[in-house]
This record gives sequence, C-alpha cells and structure tokens, in this order.
Amino acid sequence: MSRIEVCLGKLNEEQIWARGSETENAIGNLVLHLTGNLGQWIISGLGGETFERNRDGEFAAREGRSATQLAANLRAALENTNRIISGLSDDRLTDSYEIQKYTVSGVEAVLHVVEHFAMHTGQIIFATKMITGEDLGFYSHLRGSLHRKATTHEGRP
Repeated sequence: MSRIEVCLGKLNEEQIWARGSETENAIGNLVLHLTGNLGQWIISGLGGETFERNRDGEFAAREGRSATQLAANLRAALENTNRIISGLSDDRLTDSYEIQKYTVSGVEAVLHVVEHFAMHTGQIIFATKMITGEDLGFYSHLRGSLHRKATTHEGRP
C-alpha cells in the first residue's frame, strides 16, 4: 500500500488517468480494480459483509477520483481486509467459498488476493517510473552492498 501511495503522490490527475492506448489500464483503473478485488474476495467473500462491485466500471473509468480519494478508498479496503483475515479461524480458512464464479478455500482466496495485489502494484510502479522517469528509490538502501552467493549445507550453489 505504501508503494502505491508513493506512486500516486508523484502523479497529477492527468497522469493517474493516462492510457497509452485503449487496451491499457491507467493507474487509476488499477487502484479502483484493487479496491474492488479486495471487496469482492475478502470483505464480501470471506467476511460476509455487503460489498457492491462494478468490475467493468473499474476498467471503464477515464477520470474521477483524485490520488487522495483513490488512496483513501484502497487503504480502507485493505484495513478491512486485514481485519477480516486476521480473524479467520482454521475452519473458515479451510471452508469452501463461491467467489467470482470460482470455488475456493479461504486460504486460496487469501493467496489470490495477495498475488493479485502484488502483480498490480508492480504494474503501478512500472507505469509511474515510465511517466515520471524517476527511480522511486524503493531499494536504494541496497545499493553498494555486497551479497554472498547462497550455498547449500555442502558448500555448493
């Protein structure tokens, strides 16, 4: 979430909604999509809370929400998601759920959301770098450090 907020903070509204072509998603679309995905899969799917999602609308939007609004809505959905996941019992994690026409266990739903969030976060970071031409510095603390090659217990790579 913090990396998405950094990206949104570096962009103006025009950049947030910019698309290279009609087959591409703007950063704003990706943030709307992540918010919707959290709502459908975890807040509603596992948490049983009411959540109305317009998935097609997430991708159709061409403008609207500001960086502040997008970040606030995503952060609220993520906090709600974290609350629900942390409260799941072993039984709830192994139960079956019908989510978005898929039959999944609670664990599968959680893993789907984590993978999905990570994938789109990477797209948001990449698009932000392309738009701004900046190194966002997420790994700047590793520059100049030496890394040893990992070896097995027998000393072989």
